[in-house]
Amino acid sequence: MPAETPSPEVIDLMGDVAELMLAELDDLVAEMDAAEVELSPTAGSDAAVLADTSASNRANAARLLSLFARRDAKMAAIDVPPEALDVARTVARRGMDLDVIFQSYRRGQNVAWRRYMAHATQLVPSGPLLFELLEVASQRMFEYVDHVVANVIAAAQREREEVLGGAIARRAETIRLILDGAAIDTGRAGERLGYDLRQRHTALVLWTPPHGDVQGALESAAAVLARAAGTRPPLTLSVGPSTLWAWLGSSSEPVVDALSDAITQAQNHIRVAVGPTRPGITGFRRSHEAALAIQSLLAGHPGGARVALFRDLEVTALAAQNPDRAAEFVSATLGPLAEDTSAAARLRDTLRVFLDEADNAPRAAGRLHTHRNTVLQRVARATELLGYQPGERRLAMELALELAHQLGPRVLTAPQPGA
Repeated sequence: MPAETPSPEVIDLMGDVAELMLAELDDLVAEMDAAEVELSPTAGSDAAVLADTSASNRANAARLLSLFARRDAKMAAIDVPPEALDVARTVARRGMDLDVIFQSYRRGQNVAWRRYMAHATQLVPSGPLLFELLEVASQRMFEYVDHVVANVIAAAQREREEVLGGAIARRAETIRLILDGAAIDTGRAGERLGYDLRQRHTALVLWTPPHGDVQGALESAAAVLARAAGTRPPLTLSVGPSTLWAWLGSSSEPVVDALSDAITQAQNHIRVAVGPTRPGITGFRRSHEAALAIQSLLAGHPGGARVALFRDLEVTALAAQNPDRAAEFVSATLGPLAEDTSAAARLRDTLRVFLDEADNAPRAAGRLHTHRNTVLQRVARATELLGYQPGERRLAMELALELAHQLGPRVLTAPQPGA
């Protein structure tokens, strides 16, 4: 570690080297610019980024070398050049990785340090004096760069938050206007969203029990589902800490049957309600309304499939719009089978699958992973408890069983004492 206060001779030599470098500032800045373009060719092809970066390099080099040239025994207060903050804003507005800023400063620092050492070794012979000079200069250069980088990255992060906040706010406002049925120009709204509203739309509602930051997982799941369905990347809108709205745009019918398999690639707590595919701006709204209805149907019941399609649950969703009436209907139709017990649930599930398979016991057994005789025994027991053949009121029976399956305790009755 260098002494707290460097020797006067070292302070003078630091100033001498700095003055030599200030005299060749143009060459120094050109070399710094070239090193940073090599780091990020994308930035190097952007004229605005190039100009701002070069101005920042010049301002920082001049500021640091001028501090050295003052020959102060202690490092003066470091002021961040306005040009450095300008390049931070430019990088943030272009959505570039903020790590580019950090890496660019380190590249520029390396260039400046190599030049500094070259001049220092020409002025001072090898020995303790040169060692102290390089140690003090290195420490102060790092102090300057670390201070500026911290402030510049903080400014870039603030700018990015403002930019993203503005973009998200505009997206949310436009989507809300569409969903409210406001008179809106389809072309202009599509431009604001970066999404073609004239195509066909399949709305998704993705949700999960709240447990920390899950928005990234929901966004990732939406992207996975879009790829599986064969559509373009989704339009998304976060509507809470654990809910994401999404739309899959396509020119033809998406492969929604692939979604059940695809969701296994996402975090296992994520569930998805899928609306019907509909065309145009009205379809954008109608599909979303349907997806919301399915989410509302399933949200209070953690069990069940992770992907729920509107086409499979439309009738159930309609029947469940009045939960009290739905519970009365289930109780009246299922009788003892409506009790919220594991035994009743086993009989309900068996009967539901049996009816869905057109009374085919072997196929029902395959779906339930049990033996056909077990299916027949459970169906017989369920029929005994009902007091009538399920086929006599088949439509009502299938609807009541589906409501019980999807809504669970919300439509089931409390167990009888001793059950």
